[in-house]
Amino acid sequence: MTAKKETLESDEKTTGWRGSREVWMDAARQALISSGVDAVKIQPLASQLQIARTSFYWFFKDRNALLDALLEEWDVKNTGAFIEACGTYAETISEAVLNLIVVFHDEALFEPQLDFAIRGWAHKSDLAAARVHEADQARLATIRAMFMRFGFAEDEADVRARTVYLTQIGYIAMQVSEARVVRMARAPGYVKTFCGQAPSPSELARFYARLKFDPTVAT
Repeated sequence: MTAKKETLESDEKTTGWRGSREVWMDAARQALISSGVDAVKIQPLASQLQIARTSFYWFFKDRNALLDALLEEWDVKNTGAFIEACGTYAETISEAVLNLIVVFHDEALFEPQLDFAIRGWAHKSDLAAARVHEADQARLATIRAMFMRFGFAEDEADVRARTVYLTQIGYIAMQVSEARVVRMARAPGYVKTFCGQAPSPSELARFYARLKFDPTVAT
């Protein structure tokens, strides 16, 4: 048994619990969102979790490993949401755009506050900035491909993809706060602006159902 493991096991016996990788990740994510990357440090997280600092090393080599894991988790979830939505079956471009807009309204799929925090981190870190750039390019590429799938020329698809994506990033960057009913009411107009085609009543009905929104009772 190594000296490091002996120390960690002794520490575990003292605290009775060493946590889990998910517990450390959740705490790190919340610290990043609420206070920025400088708050993602081992000792403050350990104090918050009421776990000894050494328990961290059961799950991560060091702080950099935790930061790398945060970037990876963010990219898999938030960028993955764009890729999945743009690949979802749709009969029309308006339905395809509605599939994408679902992502903007469902934080179980895409976390806007996490995206905001990661972009703030990118101002301080070349590594984070590179990952954000890669994610932005991947998201734009998948939206562009969606438009091209419905017959748009590549140059027009590129402009429309940027219109969709940069509008959403603008919402995040400006920390826009809208009543849900207001934002949902704007969805048909956004669809028409983004793709030149208004969604049909049945497409809107499916969109509202996915988001558990009833426009007849919204106030």
